[in-house]
Amino acid sequence: MDDWFRIDGERLQLNIKVVPGSSRTEFAGVNNGRLRIRIAAIPEDGRANNELIAFLAKFLNCAKKEIVLQSGERSRQKTLSLPGSVQQKIEHLIERNPGNK
Repeated sequence: MDDWFRIDGERLQLNIKVVPGSSRTEFAGVNNGRLRIRIAAIPEDGRANNELIAFLAKFLNCAKKEIVLQSGERSRQKTLSLPGSVQQKIEHLIERNPGNK
């Protein structure tokens, strides 16, 4: 298992580095133990956090309320808690993403 995510009971803990203000929201590989995600929202009034959660919920086909921002509300480095059932989708994402480091 990579260090950017771990199983904690029935939840998946995901370490993310967000790059806000990008031209579009997309996955950008793994670097320094964090999944990088570019966000097409500015980091003001929680907009980037909301965009991040909406993007992941859509990609993982789960409800936004199932994704919990555990740490990093005002930081680019965040830890999210997701349902453990999304683990295969997360692993598959990284296998096909050419930006891994």
